[in-house]
Amino acid sequence: MLTGMKGIIFDLDGTMIDSMWMWRDIDLAFMGERNLPFTDDLERAIEGMSFRETAQYFIQTYQLKETAEELMQIWIEMAIHKYQYEVLPKPGLLAFLQEMKRRGIRMGIATSNARTLLDAAANAHGLYDYMDAVLTANEVARGKPAPDVFLAVSEKIGIPPAQCLVFEDIVQGIRAGLAAGMKVCAISDDYSVAQDEEKRALAHYYIDSYTQVLDGSFEHLRT
Repeated sequence: MLTGMKGIIFDLDGTMIDSMWMWRDIDLAFMGERNLPFTDDLERAIEGMSFRETAQYFIQTYQLKETAEELMQIWIEMAIHKYQYEVLPKPGLLAFLQEMKRRGIRMGIATSNARTLLDAAANAHGLYDYMDAVLTANEVARGKPAPDVFLAVSEKIGIPPAQCLVFEDIVQGIRAGLAAGMKVCAISDDYSVAQDEEKRALAHYYIDSYTQVLDGSFEHLRT
């Protein structure tokens, strides 16, 4: 999987950290407080959107009175304690980051989340010690499945897209990595189990743990 790769770009939620369960809880609480209907269609609709795009979608779909900035702040306040103290790294992540750093691989994060929450999670687990660039989809023109954030991180770490490997947990993120011209490894996550067949159909590789990258037990799906 790592042959010819000089850069690695990670999604954050569900990819580096086990946090997707938390967002479902927050969505349920937020919708419940406002007596709004929560459906699985909502989760699919906002998948891959930047934090700001998600806020704008909620405002337009449910005619909410808040501005996008106010809505994002509400969600940040609901989530930040969990990011600091409850969300854990995915299996094998930290050892994998240490080994990639030792090998001189350039690394970056390309997330749809808010910078405040990214900082909370990254600082809690020392993720920034390994990263050469970090960007959120709020800082580029379009969120996933557009390739913008992956291409921007590729430029910042100084590695051409063809030599970058993306790790992603959801279909829209996988599509974004492919659209950027990068190899993509899908990672399992309880939140996206229903997408596993589609994830395997799209991605080049599939893992349950980052230890599989190093020991060679990952699934090689296509060239």
